[in-house]
Amino acid sequence: MISLSIFFKVQQTTGSIAAAGLATGINGITGATTAGLRGSIIDKFGMKIPLRILAPGYALLILLFSTGTSKTELVVYAGILGLSAPPINLSVRPLWKVTVPQDQIRSAYAIDTAVMNSVGVFGPLLATTLALNSSPEVALRICSVLIFIGGAALSLSPQLKRWKPEKKTSNDLAVWRTPAMRLLMLEGVFIGLGWGAFDIAIPAFTTLESIPQRTGVIFAIMAAGTVIGGLVAGMVSRHTSSLAAFNKLYLFWFIFSLPLALTYPDWSMIIVTAAMSLVAGGSQVFYLEISEAVRPKGTAVAALGWLWTVEGTFAAIGTALGGFISEHYSPRYCLALTTVCVGIGYIVIRMGSGLLKAADRTPTEQEDTEAMEANLDTNK
Repeated sequence: MISLSIFFKVQQTTGSIAAAGLATGINGITGATTAGLRGSIIDKFGMKIPLRILAPGYALLILLFSTGTSKTELVVYAGILGLSAPPINLSVRPLWKVTVPQDQIRSAYAIDTAVMNSVGVFGPLLATTLALNSSPEVALRICSVLIFIGGAALSLSPQLKRWKPEKKTSNDLAVWRTPAMRLLMLEGVFIGLGWGAFDIAIPAFTTLESIPQRTGVIFAIMAAGTVIGGLVAGMVSRHTSSLAAFNKLYLFWFIFSLPLALTYPDWSMIIVTAAMSLVAGGSQVFYLEISEAVRPKGTAVAALGWLWTVEGTFAAIGTALGGFISEHYSPRYCLALTTVCVGIGYIVIRMGSGLLKAADRTPTEQEDTEAMEANLDTNK
């Protein structure tokens, strides 16, 4: 919701899609580059202090951003927003283990994932509706209120006192020194770049065609597809090799993306992106099982945080470049870039499968639970 609110605020204030893409991209870069650091801090020191400082501060900064009136001012504020993003979603994951009995953890993760993804369906639609029918400032104010309430509720939760960071020994490798994690980071470079370009191409395309209201509809349908794909994958995840299933779904993701650049923001784009989101949702489940299988000990939060640092940084670069390309050339070039990057990402995973052999087996009950724990949206 916050990304689209930033986009429409800058676009309506400056009249420039390129400026909107730049602001959204910088917000993403500054947020992504510090995600791994925030995860490492939580793994080492706990959650309470970061949440109590960053959540209310972030809410106030959103209100400050909403008062911006110039391109420079808005871009700077967007960057500061990214730097100060509170680690709410990163913090929620580990808390279920100290909240419900062991035999109910899988159910808790499933409910949490469904709730988070449901919000992903309505968030973009709400942001678009408010920004276009009322004003971007209203959408931003609602974001501010929601962040404050969520951060305050979590920081005051008694579960924070019971959670203890996972212990790490001196013999355990750091995330960056693990070959399998480096491979996933390399794949994240291309997926981040392509998906960042995609995220800006959709609102840019609809705005240029004078049908901006379709932005939220397209993203909402994609979010629904991701939920369905993830649920189906979760049903079969305990009966197949995580790596084998991931490779198969990745190939279909690339195949379904081939006609993307030829679509228009109507039924054609809806069909193609819905198909992509179905396999992407399933792929996410197996990707997280893979990352759980190959991550170093003692990095329950930091591992995904650093993966998001790489992918999110390049997603932000893709968003910033995509805004310029969409305004001065065509959003179709951004959509074509998405397809190319998905194809390269597939090649990277296939060629480096040997490094991920720890995930080339059916996961145990505990590993499957850990992957479900990780399958809570950190984004956006």
